[in-house]
Amino acid sequence: MTTFNVSRRSVLKGGSALFASSLLSSSALASIDPNSHSRRVFHATHYGPFEAIVRDGKISGMAPMIELDARPTEMLTYGVIDRTYDKTRVLYPMVRKSYLEGWETGEIRPELRGKEEFVRVDWDTALRLTSKAILDTIEHYGNEGIFSSSYGGWSHAGVMRPNVLQGRFFNLFGGCSMTAGDYSGGASQISLPHVIGDMEVYSAQTSWEVIRDETEIFLLVGCDPIKNNRVEFRVADHGMYAHWEEIRDNGVKFISINPQRTASDEFFDAEWLKIIPNTDVALFNAMSYHVVKKDLHDKAYLAKYAEGSDKFIHYLMGTDDGVEKSPEWASEITGISADKIRELAELFASKKVEIAGAWSLQRAHHGEMTHWAIINFAALTGKIGKPGQGVGFSWHYGNGGMPTSGKSTPSGLAQGRNLVSAICPASRISEMLKNPGKEFTHNGSVRTFPTVKMIYNAGNNFMSHQQDTNELINALQTVNTVVCQDPWWCASTRWSDIVLPASTSLERDDITSGGTYSNDRVYAMKKVIEPLGESLSDYEIFARLAENFVLDTQFTESLEYMDHIKAAYARSSATESFEEFWEKGYARMDVPVEARKWVRHGDFYEDPEGHPLHTTSGKVEMFCKSIAEMELDDCPGMPVWMEPAEYLGNAKEGQLHVVSPHPWYRLHSQMGNSERLRELYMVQGREPVRISAKDAEERGIADGDLVELYNDRGTVIAGAVVSDEIMPGVVSIYEGGWPQVDSKGRCNSGLINFVTSSRRSSGLSQATTANTCLVSLRKCEDPEGPNRAYEPPAILEDVTFSAVSEEAVNSDRIDGLVEALYEDMSEGEKLFYQRCTVCHGPRDPSQFTQLQWKGITQSMFPRAGLEDTEKAQVLDFLLKNAKDAG
Repeated sequence: MTTFNVSRRSVLKGGSALFASSLLSSSALASIDPNSHSRRVFHATHYGPFEAIVRDGKISGMAPMIELDARPTEMLTYGVIDRTYDKTRVLYPMVRKSYLEGWETGEIRPELRGKEEFVRVDWDTALRLTSKAILDTIEHYGNEGIFSSSYGGWSHAGVMRPNVLQGRFFNLFGGCSMTAGDYSGGASQISLPHVIGDMEVYSAQTSWEVIRDETEIFLLVGCDPIKNNRVEFRVADHGMYAHWEEIRDNGVKFISINPQRTASDEFFDAEWLKIIPNTDVALFNAMSYHVVKKDLHDKAYLAKYAEGSDKFIHYLMGTDDGVEKSPEWASEITGISADKIRELAELFASKKVEIAGAWSLQRAHHGEMTHWAIINFAALTGKIGKPGQGVGFSWHYGNGGMPTSGKSTPSGLAQGRNLVSAICPASRISEMLKNPGKEFTHNGSVRTFPTVKMIYNAGNNFMSHQQDTNELINALQTVNTVVCQDPWWCASTRWSDIVLPASTSLERDDITSGGTYSNDRVYAMKKVIEPLGESLSDYEIFARLAENFVLDTQFTESLEYMDHIKAAYARSSATESFEEFWEKGYARMDVPVEARKWVRHGDFYEDPEGHPLHTTSGKVEMFCKSIAEMELDDCPGMPVWMEPAEYLGNAKEGQLHVVSPHPWYRLHSQMGNSERLRELYMVQGREPVRISAKDAEERGIADGDLVELYNDRGTVIAGAVVSDEIMPGVVSIYEGGWPQVDSKGRCNSGLINFVTSSRRSSGLSQATTANTCLVSLRKCEDPEGPNRAYEPPAILEDVTFSAVSEEAVNSDRIDGLVEALYEDMSEGEKLFYQRCTVCHGPRDPSQFTQLQWKGITQSMFPRAGLEDTEKAQVLDFLLKNAKDAG
């Protein structure tokens, strides 16, 4: 048994020991110890709140806040300190050698990105090169020639996230091309609003008390809440863990449908049913078929709450294609016996069942179909909206199940309006770079890829996110400049031209909220230590760039940084004074008693006329006319079984299906550079890959061996973890590894995206298909030394290059470029975007009603210094474009 397995089990079963050790070191107890070290600073992260113990300006320890988070993880107690001081910190501004040498001539050799040394430069040089690249790109290709790969805001928990600040900076002079959607729930966030009126993947779940008291069966479909809730989008408090125990101990039966047994399956003592990956649609459609054949479907529910059930039932019965979607039909596809499918269908139809579907299900070819098939089965059996029943696609995220406060949380700086309409769906970056001007469909619209010549990446690791890494590396050669703003030498910084060292959240002040769904706490993110090296906060980096364009006043609004933090706090519902809050480190906000009995879709079930879903029909659209009318070959108007391009049903001999779930000890790629964490899970310094005992024996692989996973897209080297808890034909390796390419082009570290496909899910969402992937597997006989992914790149300090002067940047060009951008606008529109600000609100006319704009302008006009004629022009523009302008 490897350390990977031991570690996973020890964490699950060692909760009481972890609790006790954390309690003894908590600040609550330390504060009453008269001899305790006094230099303790409150801070909050994705991994939990804590007090840092600081000695001589350096963090010497972490004191988890047990009163706020009873179950802190090793990511907090080990990882936060480790990565702060790790050798992978970017301490100084860096420029790739050929880019620095060729900035005047254009001989920048983009093919050397990821291979070449970096040169240490001063901040003026780095920012002037960045400013020049921005202006050169806009001058020759327009604002859409700059692409922001920064999205999502996962870099840290604060409101001063780099993606927001970057948007604010670029929108001061017209904006840039943007990422649309994300990798997490990219398919369902587009499809489900048509089907059930909400994204669902980011929606609050039924309160845990309702599940405990009402649910009979909790069905996990690829869902692993015990693992994935170890981190949160804002600040983890692990609040659901004790409640999951109550649910389990109250007699709720857990069933898990998954190709591998998970931490949650063990925690809940779930019945584990193996399924061939990417075949869940066939399973749920077959269960729907059996329910109809046995006349177990809820006809009254369908008539009242659903639209298109007749068309869906015709499909199940094979009325049009002659193929009945029977359990026998599905058994051949899913690997689950027909008898078991019938048993499940009858059990679920007769019991109070909550179905928890993972996001991973829709990260697949035709991924839009999977959650939809689950919804249709739940509607067919009359469950959606009933207490303790229905569907939920966010149980594994943000401690889904915690009751929500309904309170306002701190909000940061407004980004303003982006005048560029060009987008690129998150998973299509390589396709965009290789095919400028190509048309693509997205949510029923036809869009065109922009011609991108500059990428600006702040606080995001797109090089690890994007599928088919080798394809992306080649596509990047079409780009003139890649700027990365980050604290660490992750994949994205290594493949950049200009690297701007951002400080970590520990090295600046910020503010955030706690509980992604509960929203019941506000946290101070106090500055713990001074920035390491010459790193700067994201705010200061963008303020300095704005100063190069003489836009610093607009960026900062002439306010001190802490004034922004205080304003963010004032926009929350916390009642303490800012001074009291900041001193204590946190403020609580009450959760209403009624929130503890809240049911997802409950209002719709109780009163479908008064609380219709936000779909075209106001009901669950089992057949969706609006999607059907898009006439997409790969996404029809109901959840039909469509064979994935790669799965075990069409695999070549010896091929395996690889799945890549979220890691246990990381947040995607974050925490990869914690050496102590890597010691807990890595095998010979590489990512662990879980392999069935049968598949390992057939290939002569032993536990702990290095292996190669390969296909025509690439090869990764990983460490074998041989297990009886994964089905034969399937291997599992966590996503988010850091890459290191050896001389044969193999990833010597285990970044799975070197083998995943960049194929789109469908023309509806253009989302990722990371979990639709076949590989071959063999023992690695020739590794080229240890994994060096967690070493910094080669850095040169004595390179001669032409100084970058202010004249070379020629920042005066911004005036003409902005003037050209605004030339087609009405006078009122020009004045609004050039001179008016909406205090911490969106500078988008459609965000407010006409009446609201009349009120807002009473304070906005004096600040802008407009004359009466100018005021009338701006107001005319706003009223014509207000939310209720018609």
